[in-house]
Amino acid sequence: MKGTDAVQMADDERDEFLGRSGTGVLSLSTAGDDPPHSVPVSYGYDPVEETFYFRLAVGEGSGKANPTDRGVTFVTYGERDGRWKSVVASGRLVSTTDDALSTESLAGLERTDQIPIVDVFGQPTSQIQFEFYRLDPDRLTSRVERPMGP
Repeated sequence: MKGTDAVQMADDERDEFLGRSGTGVLSLSTAGDDPPHSVPVSYGYDPVEETFYFRLAVGEGSGKANPTDRGVTFVTYGERDGRWKSVVASGRLVSTTDDALSTESLAGLERTDQIPIVDVFGQPTSQIQFEFYRLDPDRLTSRVERPMGP
C-alpha cells in the first residue's frame, strides 16, 4: 500500500517554495486562554536573510494592536508538483521603521518581490492605515509530502 510521509525540506527547496512573495496566515498571541488572533496576510521573503516582510493593516479594530509586543507564528502552505508543502515561522515582529533597522530592512525588501495586496477589508485600501513589519524567525520549519515505498 502506498502512502505519504512528510519530511523536512532542504533550505533551497524551502526558498523555492516561498518564492519572493505570497500569502499565508499570521497568528498573534493573545492574553490568557483567548485563542490567537489569526489573519490572512501577504508576505515578501528574503532568502538571503531568511526574513519575512509583512504589510499589516493597523489601527482601531484591526486586532493587531502592539504587534511587536506579542509572539507570532506565520504559516504558508500549498501543493506544488503534486506534493503538499508548508513553512512555519515563529518569533516576534519588528517594525521596519525603527532607525536601527531601517537600512537593513530596505536591503531585505529589495530582495523580495512586491508584497501582494490581499484585499479583505470591506473598504478601499486607500482608507486603511498600513505599517511594514519583518519577522526574523526564531524558529523556521518546512515540510514536504514525500511518497513512501510500497
